[in-house]
Amino acid sequence: MASVNLKKIVKKYPNGFEAVHGIDLDVKDGEFMVLVGPSGCAKSTTLRMVAGLEEISGGELKIDDKIMNDVAPKDRGIAMVFQNYALYPHMSVYENMAFALKLAKFSKAEIDKRVKEAAEKLEITDLLDRKPKDMSGGQRQRVAIGRAIVRYPKVFLFDEPLSNLDAKLRVSMRVRIKQLQQQLKAEGKDSTMIYVTHDQVEAMTMGDRICVMKLGHIMQVDEPLNLYKYPKNKFVAGFIGSPAMNIIKATVKVTGTGVEAVVGKLSFTLPAEKISLIKKHTTLESLNGKQVWFGIRPENISASLVESLEQGNHPGKVITVEEMGNEKYIYFELEGFQMTSRVRSHETNEKILMNQVANFEFDMSECHIFDSESEENISI
Repeated sequence: MASVNLKKIVKKYPNGFEAVHGIDLDVKDGEFMVLVGPSGCAKSTTLRMVAGLEEISGGELKIDDKIMNDVAPKDRGIAMVFQNYALYPHMSVYENMAFALKLAKFSKAEIDKRVKEAAEKLEITDLLDRKPKDMSGGQRQRVAIGRAIVRYPKVFLFDEPLSNLDAKLRVSMRVRIKQLQQQLKAEGKDSTMIYVTHDQVEAMTMGDRICVMKLGHIMQVDEPLNLYKYPKNKFVAGFIGSPAMNIIKATVKVTGTGVEAVVGKLSFTLPAEKISLIKKHTTLESLNGKQVWFGIRPENISASLVESLEQGNHPGKVITVEEMGNEKYIYFELEGFQMTSRVRSHETNEKILMNQVANFEFDMSECHIFDSESEENISI
């Protein structure tokens, strides 16, 4: 296994466009690190620089404490799994998995041992004689992973490997990849894994830590639950979580009795613990009357029916309701903003329908306040 260290890494193209802006990232020995972000955030470009498939314009890349900037891809101790599988169509599964080992001049006995071991781990032993065209997408992806495993790499690199699969198969394959990491670790073959995806659910369920990227910058690196509960900025708050966090404009009002976030005609009183956290970032005097971003996750908003807009403390008009079985997503309008409430189906006996008026209660202990200019979270 090996650590991967990126220090002030820059990617600049000949036309002057800078895709990656001096990022720093430390991936620990044996860690499963996920790079996540929207399309165009340079997560795949970053991965390809680690692999040696993209030239590094500036900064320093180390694998296992050795500088790798000018080292050929084949000498970096890495193996990469691509989005499109990249299997040789004229070769059998066995031949595809053995190909790199043959080039490295391993003995036939060692090649056979490694291929069969990998096939057993991935449950594709019965496919070894087949050609890629005779297999499903999920089977091809397992072959591509097996081709990487046989090399016993220090670092596995995954570039959106599940994006071509259907939803059900994606779930089973992400479980399989995570199981594979644990299995290799149990066998003493720890491998560091760096996994690129645009799917934040994939990132949350697979990563030991997650690196959230935006336009070639790193926005936050942390464990999944910390990213969810303590997002450092508005971008991370809005990107991590499904349904997304509700984030709306509000005005801070400091009174003799406390602090309120005012949205139109409605006021949300901040609890004492949130006020204490905000004071660590700024003074209440400088915040008074200032616009901020007010955020709260859908599961922290409960809903109950009322007969009219005048009856509720925080009344909103229901736009639509999505029944998910054990829970429902209620989309509603509050002071001109569209928001989402996520409630357990068994928590309310009331049938909340489209175009009805409901009262929405906010758990303010779970709210977030973001600075309107820097967009940094000033409530953590």
